[in-house]
Amino acid sequence: MNVLLKSATIIDSKSDFHNQTLDILIEKGIITEVSKQIKNPKNHKEIKLDNLHVSQGWFDSSVSFGEPGYEERETIENGLKTAALSGFTSVLVNSNTNPVIDSYADISFLKGKANGNAVSLYPVGALTKESKGDELAELFDMKSAGAVAYCDYQKPISNPNLMKLALQYASNFGGLVMSFPQESKISGAGVMNENVTSTSLGLKGNPSLAEELQIVRDLFLLEYTGGQLHIPTISTAKSVALVREAKQKKLNVSCSVAIHNLILTDDELNTFNTNCKVLPPLRTQEDCDALIEGLKDGTIDMVTSDHNPIDIEHKKIEFDHAKFGTIGLESAFGALNSVFTIKKTIDLLTKGKERFGIETTPIAIGQKANLSLFNPNIDYTFTKEHIHSASKNSIFENQQLKGTVYGIVANNQLILN
Repeated sequence: MNVLLKSATIIDSKSDFHNQTLDILIEKGIITEVSKQIKNPKNHKEIKLDNLHVSQGWFDSSVSFGEPGYEERETIENGLKTAALSGFTSVLVNSNTNPVIDSYADISFLKGKANGNAVSLYPVGALTKESKGDELAELFDMKSAGAVAYCDYQKPISNPNLMKLALQYASNFGGLVMSFPQESKISGAGVMNENVTSTSLGLKGNPSLAEELQIVRDLFLLEYTGGQLHIPTISTAKSVALVREAKQKKLNVSCSVAIHNLILTDDELNTFNTNCKVLPPLRTQEDCDALIEGLKDGTIDMVTSDHNPIDIEHKKIEFDHAKFGTIGLESAFGALNSVFTIKKTIDLLTKGKERFGIETTPIAIGQKANLSLFNPNIDYTFTKEHIHSASKNSIFENQQLKGTVYGIVANNQLILN
């Protein structure tokens, strides 16, 4: 693939071209020239887009596709296309399929389905067999097949000894263990944040305590075992404080936050909109403020869309019975860019790869072109027309967002909206 990007404003703090508006010549997937005016004698395809900005390719550490088993929610093919059109060049794909991704063959299946795609798929294997929480899955075998971490998606490990063993065993080969932060006996049948709002709506609450107790337990286990731990999608002010304290103690811990938990509060549930039924639940403004502060000071390592397609049959029903989850790839950039500066937004969207052993590629001559293309200055209302996913369960539907995505250049391919 040969392409010439014209008048592109480069946002990449690790690049010598940061904050400059330049032409970028890409030949056979490699950046070969970056300068003010590049001539095009070989008649390569030229891309001229309004207010074009480029950055390193964006990364998402928690994406769910339905395949295998739940193809009505999403296929790998369309899921990766959605990621590309949303500006993402690499995604971690969760194991919550049917069957659960818990073996060498399963990891190989995911890798094979994504082979040759513009977007790089990195599988997350299940931590326990069938994600039942009873016994460890074949962690080393899955790593050999290409798994970058292990997690029972949105299923807490209730047995502390099992988590201890997982941390100890995985540390033998540098495996990264992920632990969903929820104490199930405390969260019970809660469907939203336990708060004044849950009481007024008559919905069962899931208290902050459920998340914080599990994090405390896991941090004690991490300190004991000396392994490495990633805590996905924290959602409370106290959780931020706990991780901050653990990092000050030099524990090998990282964490992420879902973009919707940064921006939306449990007030969104006043209309009983099941698209706003997510796990962890939307919390309070105080929690949102603490999460944003945690990102600013580096306590929280990365953001995620926590993209989780759910078919209409499991969303357009009574709130108590609806499944947890929202799609988020398509709205990720516009939502973040409406809260943070463009520089911080891009910083957040490109962070986290190193934690999972994924190569980063700054915008430099001689490097592989791994780029996200976007315009940060367009205000719009997010509607179903902006959704590429097979499922349409977006928590950001009808929200005001800022910034639109043009596409990506990655793996020697150009994908444009």
